[in-house]
Amino acid sequence: MLIVRGRRVILPEGERSASIHIDRETIVAIGAHGEAPAGADVLDAGDLVVSPGIVDTHVHVNEPGRTDWEGFDTATRAAAAGGVTTIVDMPLNSIPATTTVDALERKRAAARGQCHVDVAFWGGVVPGNADELDALVDAGVRGFKCFLVPSGVDEFPAVRARDLQGALPIIARRHVPLLVHAELPSELRPADRTDHTYQTYLSTRPPEAEVEAIRVMVRLAGECDAHVHIVHVSAAESIRQILMANANPNVGAGFITAETCPHYLTFAADEIPDGATEFKCAPPIREACHRAALRDAASRGILIIVTDHSPAPPAMKSHGGFMGAWGGIASLELSLAAVRTALPASPLTDLASSMSGGPAALAGFRDRKGRIAPGYDADLVIWDPDAELVVDAARLQQRHKLTPYAGRRLTGIVRTTLLRGERIWHDGRLVTPGAGRLL
Repeated sequence: MLIVRGRRVILPEGERSASIHIDRETIVAIGAHGEAPAGADVLDAGDLVVSPGIVDTHVHVNEPGRTDWEGFDTATRAAAAGGVTTIVDMPLNSIPATTTVDALERKRAAARGQCHVDVAFWGGVVPGNADELDALVDAGVRGFKCFLVPSGVDEFPAVRARDLQGALPIIARRHVPLLVHAELPSELRPADRTDHTYQTYLSTRPPEAEVEAIRVMVRLAGECDAHVHIVHVSAAESIRQILMANANPNVGAGFITAETCPHYLTFAADEIPDGATEFKCAPPIREACHRAALRDAASRGILIIVTDHSPAPPAMKSHGGFMGAWGGIASLELSLAAVRTALPASPLTDLASSMSGGPAALAGFRDRKGRIAPGYDADLVIWDPDAELVVDAARLQQRHKLTPYAGRRLTGIVRTTLLRGERIWHDGRLVTPGAGRLL
């Protein structure tokens, strides 16, 4: 038996001194700080915080097909370094996209033997694949992702309302969520592609595109009694739409959940220099008023927090200024520190709910991941919430080191990550390679 004890253990009921009793990979009891059976191994965290391992449900690993962008080895190394013990891989930008069972099996084959944390998978909804959805759920996907606007890759086209009207009843019947990139094409605005300033790019994807898309998805969720999850919320008005939807009895059994990302909580549009395409993502990072609203919503538990880790080779970020560059921010390793820095007043129990418990519930792992409680996997992160670091991009574990966080001072350093009771990351290095499982 392993005992992990500390004076600052983040339990569902609050932070307190405690001992975590682990047997055969599972938490079997929570005891007093000094409680330890004879012969047990003891890992004493002292005054460091012991939190549930982070569950990141929005990660683009890109393997197979675009492993030069990122792969299971490097992505899950970065996860382990950041205290992330479970990721759920998005159905794009791999080739093939995870829109059939055959594609899912090819992705699993690529992942086997390379994963340092646990990995689960989302399936994709694209035009014409409604007949594949039941089989994908049977094969183990945790739900589905779709785009209402072009995704940026040809093998994962956007859906229209008629596609969703065919897919959503199946998804609702299988009791899994539909994750939606919510921007409405009719609200996007054209721009001069020779103008490479950030403000020009920002103007092409106004908040109205996100807000109107959410309104469409609220209606469809109600019509089909489905769980719709809005990914990477970036706009203040979107929060109000989500709250209104869930307060409306006419929505029926359908309901809306949503997430935001560390970069929307950290950066603001007026801080982004022209030419700094490492900040490009979609929806874009907006003005400080939106950042303030997102911070408030995240601190109140309205939004869960996941990364949308979306890497690409640096050459793709420098091509054609903001209008031509790939849109995506890689931040898997830095998420805990970025969120701790953005929300310094949030109780650590709330951060655990937003970054562990909430994402675990979204992916259907409510009863085994995301909490320090008996019966749960012994996935833990031991960290110092007050220690500062300056981000040295060259030391990051992700495949490509380009990041908007380079040189930024953040608060919160991961010391040790445990996966099912085994140390996988400790003192700045991967100590147990290949411990992750495909869920």
